[in-house]
Amino acid sequence: MNHNIWIYLLIMAVVTYLIRMLPLTLIRKEIKNKTVRSFLYYVPYVTLAVMTFPAIISATGNQWTGIAGFVTALVMAYKGQGLFKVSVAACVVVFLLELVVR
Repeated sequence: MNHNIWIYLLIMAVVTYLIRMLPLTLIRKEIKNKTVRSFLYYVPYVTLAVMTFPAIISATGNQWTGIAGFVTALVMAYKGQGLFKVSVAACVVVFLLELVVR
């Protein structure tokens, strides 16, 4: 089968444009529904988490060391530690566990 890549690119561009343009043109009033506003408020955070979490787990040689680093970072962040301390602690935990696992 001979596929024309330009047709695929055109369809992709139209679909992407419609997804971004339709909400701007169809929704002109302020959204007052609390449920919809809450949903839209959390969309960027969920999207970032969905993209980041698999990368955290698969970034190391062993998924269990990635999970240990993630849990370390999660606990330290929950306790109110700063970003630098959290990231250094997670990296140190992953590094030490990678030394032990190998």
